[in-house]
Amino acid sequence: MAIPRIVIVGGGAGGLELATRLGNKLGQKQRAAITLIDRNSTHIWKPLLHEVATGTLDVDIDQVTYRAHATAHHFEFQLGSMTGLDREQRHVILAPLTDESGEEVLAERRVSYDYLVLAMGSVSNHFNTPGIAEHCIFLDSPDQARRFHRRLLEAYIKLNSPQHPKDNLNIAIVGGGATGVELSAELHHAAKEFNQYGFTEMNRDRLKITLVEAGPRILPALPERIAMAAHRELEKLGVKVRVATKVTSASEHGLQLGDEELPAELMVWAAGIKAPDFLKDLAGLENNRLNQLLVKPTLQTTRDDQIYVIGDAAGFPLPDNKWVPPRAQSAHQMAEHLVKNLLAVLEGRPQTPYQYRDHGSLISLSRFGTVGSLMGNLVGGAMMIEGRIARMAYISLYRMHQVALHGWWRTIMISVIGRINKIIRPRLKLH
Repeated sequence: MAIPRIVIVGGGAGGLELATRLGNKLGQKQRAAITLIDRNSTHIWKPLLHEVATGTLDVDIDQVTYRAHATAHHFEFQLGSMTGLDREQRHVILAPLTDESGEEVLAERRVSYDYLVLAMGSVSNHFNTPGIAEHCIFLDSPDQARRFHRRLLEAYIKLNSPQHPKDNLNIAIVGGGATGVELSAELHHAAKEFNQYGFTEMNRDRLKITLVEAGPRILPALPERIAMAAHRELEKLGVKVRVATKVTSASEHGLQLGDEELPAELMVWAAGIKAPDFLKDLAGLENNRLNQLLVKPTLQTTRDDQIYVIGDAAGFPLPDNKWVPPRAQSAHQMAEHLVKNLLAVLEGRPQTPYQYRDHGSLISLSRFGTVGSLMGNLVGGAMMIEGRIARMAYISLYRMHQVALHGWWRTIMISVIGRINKIIRPRLKLH
């Protein structure tokens, strides 16, 4: 008798944690065949992409190689991009795989499943604003973060070059959520570090960062007191924060804010997210306006019980007419719960409903501080934290993700190695 086939598409925070747990519980004992599919060969925790973009985190050191991780945790990895879904035959359709020259490496493939989990994450939503897609950089993937880093290095080199006389480096960041705020602070930290590595003309006074938010304040998901504390901290660093300001278009020279032009050499769009357009009308599955696939309390899609969705791609309604927010903690919780439900299905037991638990939000202002709310509704409200305690709590979020992937012992060793690297390696990625 063939063992059940569980296919997971998307190796982000939720997808990789799910594949790891299922591989350890089911794959190792050959109770099920687990396959993870992703378009990239490596994984990096998405909340760290702003550090990859500034060079304060070297993605080559911190990333997880899917194929090696799969071997260690008893599941299969396939490199590929999903282009279609055959619900009748229960096949995931993958696009042909080509090399850098466009030559086909693998033809179009079909991967069979008994249970399918879609964990494809989210992408930036530019709301069809003219010029944004052409002239702004998004931070949805390591490749995009690397692109920003290369452009940042080139801009610093020009600033130090007599052949390109320029007074300042102007960077515009659109979106006052976690990504925009954290990137603003991290850029100032990176500028200080770059100054130590030969970029003598680069200092924080010459770095002009403008953070543009369409809403009345930054960090709308956080309590106002915490948001205002972050606002004040950014302004102390020299970030110009503009709220209630809408971007109407972008060009190669900068952003258009109604009748006003904001000059910028580098522009980042972090003003909203949606599930990938590919998921819209996928094989007749039900969507919401953000392309998320609607799911039942068990995380099964509303129109096919063999298909589950977790993370940012899941449209999970809450009782207050809101949705489970697209955060790493949501993906982590859903992955943890889905392990229990898939085990229940395989053992003939009833599945249980997923319940979202808000553990709060933390915003890192690089080495300048951390603010946020901790515990959320677990204590009947929000516990406001700042300073070192908040910084420790922020770092612990990433450590918990590492524990889910590697276990406690390996995570401790990774943490020790990270400390050593801070001493023996450059503090910035310089290439």
